Amino acid sequence: MMSQSPGVSTIKLRSDVYWVGAKLIQLLLETAYIQPPIHHSFSAPPDIRPAFIHTVKSVFKDGKKGSKPYGVIQCDPLVWEGLEKSARHVLIPYMPMVVPPLDWIAYDKGAYLFLPSYIMRTHGSRRQRVALKSVPKDQLETVFEALNTLGNTKWRINQKVLSIIDRIWASGGSLAGLVDLENIPVPEEPDTDDASEIRKWKWNLKSVRKSNVERHSQRCDVVLKLAVAGKMKEEEGFYYPHNLDFRGRAYPMHPHLNHFGSDLCRGILEFAEGRPLRASGLRWLKIHMANLYAGGVDKLSYEGRIAFTENHLVDIFDSADRPLEGGRWWLNAEDPFQCLAACMNLTEALRSSSPEDYVSYMPVHQDGSCNGFQHYAALGRDKLGAKGVNLVAGNKPADVYSDIAKRVLEIMRRDAEKDPSIEPNAPRAKLLLDQVDRKLVKQTVMTSVYGVTYIGARDQMKRRLKERDVIADDDMELFAAACYAAKVTMTALGEMFEAARSIMSWLGQCAKIIASENQPVQWTTPVGLPVVQPYRKLGLRRVKTSLQLLTLRPETDEVMVNKQTTAFPPNFIHSLDGSHMMMTAIACKRLGLCFAGVHDSYWTHACDVDEMNRILREKFVEVYEQPILENLLESFQASFPKLEFPPLPERGDFDLRDVLESRYFFN
Repeated sequence: MMSQSPGVSTIKLRSDVYWVGAKLIQLLLETAYIQPPIHHSFSAPPDIRPAFIHTVKSVFKDGKKGSKPYGVIQCDPLVWEGLEKSARHVLIPYMPMVVPPLDWIAYDKGAYLFLPSYIMRTHGSRRQRVALKSVPKDQLETVFEALNTLGNTKWRINQKVLSIIDRIWASGGSLAGLVDLENIPVPEEPDTDDASEIRKWKWNLKSVRKSNVERHSQRCDVVLKLAVAGKMKEEEGFYYPHNLDFRGRAYPMHPHLNHFGSDLCRGILEFAEGRPLRASGLRWLKIHMANLYAGGVDKLSYEGRIAFTENHLVDIFDSADRPLEGGRWWLNAEDPFQCLAACMNLTEALRSSSPEDYVSYMPVHQDGSCNGFQHYAALGRDKLGAKGVNLVAGNKPADVYSDIAKRVLEIMRRDAEKDPSIEPNAPRAKLLLDQVDRKLVKQTVMTSVYGVTYIGARDQMKRRLKERDVIADDDMELFAAACYAAKVTMTALGEMFEAARSIMSWLGQCAKIIASENQPVQWTTPVGLPVVQPYRKLGLRRVKTSLQLLTLRPETDEVMVNKQTTAFPPNFIHSLDGSHMMMTAIACKRLGLCFAGVHDSYWTHACDVDEMNRILREKFVEVYEQPILENLLESFQASFPKLEFPPLPERGDFDLRDVLESRYFFN
C-alpha cells in the first residue's frame, strides 16, 4: 500500500465531502416542493412548484461574459419568507454554559463538557497545532490560567434592559441602532424611454435591494441574540468559555450574545455577582455614564465627566423611569442600551437610603488610548509617542486623533498659501481646510498601527469626504483630494510616531527575510504562547460532482511572502496586547476581583476599578521591562543562523514607570 502525504489525504477527504454534499443537495432539489396558500377554486389544479432551483451563471468582467461559471441555488420567495421568521429556532451548539467550564489543561481538553473544544482557532494550520502540542505543558500554564479566569466570570441577563429592547423590537425596531423590521420599498420602473431615467432607476433598484439584503442579515443577527437572551434570562447566571485566535487574543466560544458584541449585547449583559459601590464605585459609575454617552464627553477629565453626569441627573432619572415614554435622553448616547443600563443602575443607587452601600452588577470599562500605539511607544521608549497616547501623566486625556488632525491642518494651511504653479495641491488644501477634524483622520490613525497602506488610507479618506458631500459630481477631483488627504495624514503620523514607524519597518524587514526562505514567521509571546503565521499560497484542484464542477483551493507548502511580511507587525502587537490582558486577568483573579476583557478594554465592578487600574499598569510595565525585541531577534537568529537580520531600531529614553502614575493610560 502506497503512503500518501497528509496534504494529499486531506484534499482527497475534502473532495469526497464535497461530492457527498452535492449529491444531498441534488436530492433536495429533486424532492423539495412547496404549495402556496390556496386562493383559487377547488376545481383548479394545486399550484405546486420546486422549493429550490439550481442555475449556473458566469462571471462578468468589464462588461464581458467571463469563462468562470458558478452555481447558484435560489429558493422560492415563500421559503425565503419562512427562513426569515425562523432564525430564532436555529440550533446554536456552543451556547453559554450554566455550570462553570472545565479548566483548560491541554490543546483539546477544557471548556465545554461534551462539545469538541480547542484552545486555539487554528483554522486548519497544521504547523500552529504542532507548535502548540510540542511545547511543555508548564510553558502554557499562564495561558491556561488566564482562559480559565475569563471563562469563570459569571454573567446574567439585565432583564429591565431586555424588556425595553423587546418592546422596541415588537414595535418595528428602527430605534437605538436596531434595524427596521420593514424593508425599504422597491422603486417602481418609470414609464419613460429616457435612458438616463432608466439608468437612475436601475441604480436605485440595485441600491434598495442591497440595503434590504443587509437589513435581512441584521434582523437575523438581532433575532439570534434575543433568542439566546430569552433562553438565558431565567438563569441565575451563566459562563462564557474562552479560547484564542492564533495571535493569542482571547474570545468567547459562544458567537452571538457575548460581551464582545454590539451595544445591544453589552446592554443586556451584567455580572451575576453584585458588589456594594462604596465611595469610589459611585464615582466610577458616574464616570462610566459619561464614557457611554460619549460624543466628546469621554475626552474630558474625570472631574469633567463627573460634572457632566451630575448636571444631567434629571435626564438620567427620566430615562430610567420612562425609557420610551419620557424625554428619551439615553437615545442620544453613542452606546444607547449600555447608557440606559447605567441610567437605571445610577438611579437606583442615588435613590437608595445609602448609595455607597447599593449593590451594583454593572461592569465598568477601562479602555486603552489608541492601544496599538501605546504598545509601540513602550517598545520604542518613545517620549513623544508616549505623551500622545497617555503613557505620561496629564491633567486631562491626550487625544491622539485630535493631535494628528491639528498637525494635518498645519500642513494643509502651509500648502494652501503656496503658489499653485509650485504646489499643485494648493487648491485641494484650501478646499479641505474646513473638513479637517478628529473624525476625518480617526480611522486612518487607528488602522495605521496595524499596517494600513497608503491605498487603504486613500480609500478611507475618500469615504469620509464622500459622506460629507465635499466634492459633488466629480469623482476625479474627489479621488485627488482623498489622495492628498491620505498623504498628509500619513506624513503627520510619521512625524508624531517616528519610533513606531521604525519598529514597524524593522518587524516587516525581518518577516520578509524569513518568508523569502519559504518559512512562516513564528515567535513566542511574553506568556509563553507559540505563534505561527498561517499564510500560505493556495493550490488548485477540480472536483466534478453531480451538480457542477467545483474548484478547491487547498493550502500548499509555499508561504505567501507579501502577506507574511505585511501581517507580522500588527499580529506581533496583537500578541503583546493579548499577553497584557492575560497577565492582568490572572492578577485580578488572585486578588478576588471579577474581571472580563475585550482586547484593550478591561471590565470589573465599579468598586474595584481603582484596584484594577493599579494592576493593569503594573502588568504593562512588567511586560515591557522584558527585552522583547532583543528576545525576538535572538529567536530569529537561532532559527535561521545563516540569515542576516537588520540591527534593532534605535530607541528613546522614555521611563516606563511613568505609566504607573498616568491617570488616563486606560480610562
